[in-house]
Amino acid sequence: MQDDAVDPVAHNRAAWDRLVEEGNEWSLPVGPEVVERARAGDWSVVLVGREPVDPSWLPADLTGKDVLCLASGGGQQGPVLAAAGARVTVFDNSPRQLDRDRTVAERDGLELRTVLGDMRDLGAFGDAVFDVVFQPVSNLFVPDLAAMWRECFRVLRPGGTLLAGFLNPDVYLFDHEALDARGELVVMHRLPYSDVARYSAEERAARFGADAPLEYSHSLTAQIGGQLAAGFVVTGFTEAPHQSDASAAYLSHYFATRAVRPC
Repeated sequence: MQDDAVDPVAHNRAAWDRLVEEGNEWSLPVGPEVVERARAGDWSVVLVGREPVDPSWLPADLTGKDVLCLASGGGQQGPVLAAAGARVTVFDNSPRQLDRDRTVAERDGLELRTVLGDMRDLGAFGDAVFDVVFQPVSNLFVPDLAAMWRECFRVLRPGGTLLAGFLNPDVYLFDHEALDARGELVVMHRLPYSDVARYSAEERAARFGADAPLEYSHSLTAQIGGQLAAGFVVTGFTEAPHQSDASAAYLSHYFATRAVRPC
């Protein structure tokens, strides 16, 4: 049932712009008090779930470090890292998400650059220009990952770090209507899952709403194996729960990796 006429970048750009206007939780900027604490050295950022990322996964001192917040707009991680001393570039597919980062930067006097684009194409940047790439859970919004991992490797300096959060692909096994309405775990979908491949446009509109973002599951081979194939060395792994539905009692919803570009 693949709909080849769907452009996931254009569709999800419009979808996320609408989610920003609706007040999605990942588009609510941090307050000035959070920025002030970060300036004083008291800061944290979220990679997966609700818990702060392990501080040892990031440089002990961010002062002067070049950080790319990849598909990470919304005025949350980028401004905090900038206030902590990093030179931050926020790259996102949604203009409205990037507006949130610019709003915080202007409000609190932060130096922060924003760039619009598809996470799989980082051609706006040269080779080896970042020390850290920080990507919260977002690659579910693109249908393929190999080019993205290669681009992350290219833009990182030798010794640079990639922090990536992503969904456990098993969460896509279940019928979302049974899960949401009755808390029932009904195995329905074959993996890898894609909204576009599984449902027609009419069915997607009925199930999720016509304006909902398109989602794609990715195997662990595509997630972790893709990083390894791009040349990274994976040095950290963690998982986190998500208490939004009944499946949380049985599996972790989120995984995260720390990977390094070898020197």
